[in-house]
Amino acid sequence: MAEKNNTIDAELLLRELQGSPANPLTVKDLFYLCIAKWRWFAVSVLIAAGAAVLYILCTPPVYTRSVLVMVKEDSKGRSIGSDISSLFSDLGLTQASANVNNELLAMQTPAAILETIKRLQLDIDYRTDDIFRKETLYGTSLPVKVALPELDDNESATFSIRWLPEGKIELDDFGSSVREFERRTVTGALNDTLATPLGRIVVTPTAYWSASEEYPSIHVSRTNLYDCTDNCRGQLTAELSSEDATVIRLAYEDVSVTRAEDVLNTLISVYNEEWIRDKNQITVSTSMFITDRLGVLERELGDVDTDISSYKSSNLLPDAEKVSELYLEQSQEVKNQLLMLGTQISMARYIRDYLTGGKNRNQLLPANSGLESTGIEAQISEYNALQLRRNNLVANSSEQNPLIVDLDQALAAMREAIVTSIDNLVISLNTRKNELERSEQRTTARIAANPDQAKYLQSVGRQQKVKEALYLFLLQKREENELSKAFTAYNIRMLTPPMGNLKPVAPRKKLILTAAFCFGLLFPLVVIYICETMNTAVRGRKDLGKLSVPFMGEIPLYTDRTEQKKRAGRIWRLFGKQQSGQKKIVVKEGKRDVVNEAFRVLRTNLEFMTGDTTEVILFTSYNPGSGKTFLTMNIAASLAIKGKKVLVIDGDLRHASLSAYAGNPEVGLSDYLAGRTASWQGIVCKVDEKYNGLDIIPVGTIPPNPAELLFGEKLGLLIAELRQVYDYISIDCPPVDIVADTQILEKGADRTFFVVRAGLLERSMLAELEELYRQKKLKNMAVILNGTEPEAGRYGYRYGYKYGYRYGYGNGKEKS
Repeated sequence: MAEKNNTIDAELLLRELQGSPANPLTVKDLFYLCIAKWRWFAVSVLIAAGAAVLYILCTPPVYTRSVLVMVKEDSKGRSIGSDISSLFSDLGLTQASANVNNELLAMQTPAAILETIKRLQLDIDYRTDDIFRKETLYGTSLPVKVALPELDDNESATFSIRWLPEGKIELDDFGSSVREFERRTVTGALNDTLATPLGRIVVTPTAYWSASEEYPSIHVSRTNLYDCTDNCRGQLTAELSSEDATVIRLAYEDVSVTRAEDVLNTLISVYNEEWIRDKNQITVSTSMFITDRLGVLERELGDVDTDISSYKSSNLLPDAEKVSELYLEQSQEVKNQLLMLGTQISMARYIRDYLTGGKNRNQLLPANSGLESTGIEAQISEYNALQLRRNNLVANSSEQNPLIVDLDQALAAMREAIVTSIDNLVISLNTRKNELERSEQRTTARIAANPDQAKYLQSVGRQQKVKEALYLFLLQKREENELSKAFTAYNIRMLTPPMGNLKPVAPRKKLILTAAFCFGLLFPLVVIYICETMNTAVRGRKDLGKLSVPFMGEIPLYTDRTEQKKRAGRIWRLFGKQQSGQKKIVVKEGKRDVVNEAFRVLRTNLEFMTGDTTEVILFTSYNPGSGKTFLTMNIAASLAIKGKKVLVIDGDLRHASLSAYAGNPEVGLSDYLAGRTASWQGIVCKVDEKYNGLDIIPVGTIPPNPAELLFGEKLGLLIAELRQVYDYISIDCPPVDIVADTQILEKGADRTFFVVRAGLLERSMLAELEELYRQKKLKNMAVILNGTEPEAGRYGYRYGYKYGYRYGYGNGKEKS
């Protein structure tokens, strides 16, 4: 049962090794790797900081100046540049309405910026050479100005001004964006018109020029107006200070504080001038229109007055309007009476129809019907009272009751009387109606007796009133327009002058240095992470943690100081070579470095595993260059230092790497196995006098048939004889699965040490290594990890007492 469980565990382990060839990279692992590579971070931070400082020194500081302006608007959103001019909006002749967003865009138009550039000559830039950068000259620091009258607006140009004795100047280094010309120097004086390849140039001194002062060379660059406009628009920002306010914040960035202030002031002046020009243009057009209209209205009003006077005189109409109003009042009164009579007639007929209808025989009549006859209203009230009495009796008895029969007869008589009264009332009302209609006809005839006169007077009077009102309105607007010309108010008001912080906004030194520092830390981190993620080789002890193969120990990467100077980096590791000198023994008695401590730990583990019996130990690996020869020789040396008698055999008959420790003698193992040497004592060599108990059997002559020599009986007999002489016999073998030599030599060995080279063996091969151990193809196999970096905190272990790390023993567990 236990055997079955072991088989299942082995299958699960193999499946896990094959499915996850790499250990995940945790934050802790990455931290230890970064600590191990702290020099990378230091160098990266220093380089990034140096680049940032150089950038700061070479970049001129940029300053920001801002100004607050308020756009004058009324509650309706109309511009009130002046209270007088805003009244023209009632007439509809001016376009005084404005929106703060429109004004915001108007201040940033290319036309306004271009005019600002022309006034300040921003297209011409003056600079002098400094230690790290070029300093811009403007305002008080600018001694001269340059005029280029013949240069096209689309052309950019450069040249330099140098100062000569006796107030002379020299112009050279001419360049143009559209022309090419030979190098030429022009000499002249200030205020002279100089003929240059760029055309006529005039250099004039400014108010800050001093003849006694020595000025450095000035580099003049002229940018074409369109590119300069785009540059200025990029440096200018305009925004509303608040959504509910009409205050605009204008800001301008420039290397010169004075130039930034001048740009803002000039831009506002240009905007106000343009606004006033547009406003005055509208005012002039309005004045001309009003004057023309007033002349026309004066002539028309005179004609209308003459016409009315002549018509009244000829038709004898003192006041036709009042007469017409009197007749109209009479006509309206008659109409009201006719309407009331019609209502009375309609109501009387309704009540009569109600009484004569069979369906309403025993129903009450409507009271307060609006009839003017009090007698009929009394009859209706009496009828309703008798009807209520009859209905109450019917409810308590039957209609055959004699009392009810009498009441029905009385009600019938009353209905007839009411109908008769209503008929008489209708006749009376019709008579009155006819009389009123005849009166209405007479009044209408009087109103319509002279309709043409009334119509004509009314039409002419209306024209007269309209023309008088329009004439008075235009007179008022003409005076207001004249006042508007005399009184000019700007559309915007400057709330604050151009101002800003004395500290530059760019380059942002703290931000740049912080970014450089972060980049200096991040770049090595990314490189380490990428390298570690793409690294598919065994990196250290942690990658061997899932193997069930016994772990003997690990040997750190060894490189002496001389070789460190000659071989920078890890180039030799890429070719699978040991960085230490492979032809010398590094284990020495009394030496306490990291490598010697590691070999002592490995020796202790070996003695723990073998005991006091003579052991034949095989050293092999998967990859050439894993360090088998290095480990074989140094482990044997560590045993010899302890007083053991050790023999090292170079079993790699094809390369004879280990034989180099003995100087590559011409006679060795191949000669003995081939029968060219009778005694094995003749092929044994001493390595060094410091290691008395350490002997070596070299390969000797490289044979053409290594496998056949090793397969013979003489090798087994040789090992048997050597067991009687030596405590340990170490055999350096070729890589397993490449040639058959290792399997042949393994038959006479007691133990196999499989060398895994960190950074060389692929982690995917660990599953095959586990399978090799499970199938017991190699006797008593154990793993030695070679070439780990002592500072690799993630995968390796440090050595020496001062580190206090723990080392693993042959059973694969750790022991302090």
